[in-house]
Amino acid sequence: MTAPVVGNTSGGSFTPPAPGAEMPQRRKLLLAATSAVGAAGAAAAGAPFLASWFPSERAKAAGAPVDVDVGAIEPGMLLRAEWRGQPVWVVRRTPEMLATLDAVKPKLADPDSKLPQQPEYAANATRSIKPEMLVLLGICTHLGCSPTDRLAPAEGWAGGFYCPCHGSVFDLAGRVFAGMPAPTNLVVPPYKYLNDTRLRIGDDSKGA
Repeated sequence: MTAPVVGNTSGGSFTPPAPGAEMPQRRKLLLAATSAVGAAGAAAAGAPFLASWFPSERAKAAGAPVDVDVGAIEPGMLLRAEWRGQPVWVVRRTPEMLATLDAVKPKLADPDSKLPQQPEYAANATRSIKPEMLVLLGICTHLGCSPTDRLAPAEGWAGGFYCPCHGSVFDLAGRVFAGMPAPTNLVVPPYKYLNDTRLRIGDDSKGA
């Protein structure tokens, strides 16, 4: 039986090959071209989606560790830095400041830093690697306000941090006093010393 004849774009006639017959060269070229165009379109459509999987340089920089020179901080003074858009405080505590930490301990909600508000190496009496150098995120653990530093002692005040939003009070190690709106101590971020005067905030890896 003869296969039916159908029209083509050239105005002539086209007879489909019988089953098992070799495909004409022109049809092969058309199929190859159609496949190539389809693949290119899929790649173009998928490119923005794939790009969204990778963080931008700005995003990577926003999460990068921050190096801070702490050599110039005078005893009793506070240095402000920023890491991941959050305020970071570095306080060089004097021996007198350190002495207040034991004195206020009975009044604190978590005096021994049992809650995970700091790395393990800061879960000690001073909440720091070096006793004199305190590193904290300056964000209240109640509703995220930034407390003010009131480092100098005054009558009825041993020195520490005060949140003006709802009145939470923290000592000079960032530990919250009992009965305050803030439920936990201020957060100690991960950090490490690169040398005696340089601090890296946001990275506490020990390296290779």
